[in-house]
Amino acid sequence: MKRAREARGWTQAEAAERLGVSQGYVSLLESGGRSVPHRLAPSLRRTLGLSPSALPPSELDLVSDRLPGVLGALGYEPFGYLRGRLLNPTAVLLSALCQKNLPSRVVEALPWLALHFPDLNREWLVERAKSHNVQNRLAYVVTLASELAGAGVAAPLRELVLGLEPSRLAREDTLCHDSMTETERRWLREQRSQQAEHWNLLTDLRREHLPYAA
Repeated sequence: MKRAREARGWTQAEAAERLGVSQGYVSLLESGGRSVPHRLAPSLRRTLGLSPSALPPSELDLVSDRLPGVLGALGYEPFGYLRGRLLNPTAVLLSALCQKNLPSRVVEALPWLALHFPDLNREWLVERAKSHNVQNRLAYVVTLASELAGAGVAAPLRELVLGLEPSRLAREDTLCHDSMTETERRWLREQRSQQAEHWNLLTDLRREHLPYAA
């Protein structure tokens, strides 16, 4: 917040006037004396031009049919005609990975979140992914993102994946498609990629299937 304000050449008083709060309150926010309230976060983001990743992350209980609108609000083009609530992409990614079943079009958007928001709060994301036992899902999604990323973005993504390796789960899982039949499961065990097999996921999602791969 402080860096964004100073980049605009604003004093704390000038930023406070634009935000509709006091200069003292801005000082408390910048020093960490007060946490950013959710009601102020959207205005703060718009006024200072901050990434949605700057919004305070919190665990979200999003139902699957709300995710397309949320992704559209974050700029995902295939859902651009929808406008849901703007939320922290780190929290959105976690919420999606915790879903038992998601439409394929929504699952395809998950690597995009990791690719287009390299400032994701990784520590928060990894900690909570482990607590929900979805670290294998996260690792595979980030792996796909790293395959599409340029050199500057790919390296930290690969680092995140490597950091998840010690906590890799041995149990078989799906990529948000738990309702698949046993026939589908048998087929995917034969057709999945080496990376999907490594992360014990039953999915045929590959980089070439992603609508933004080009």
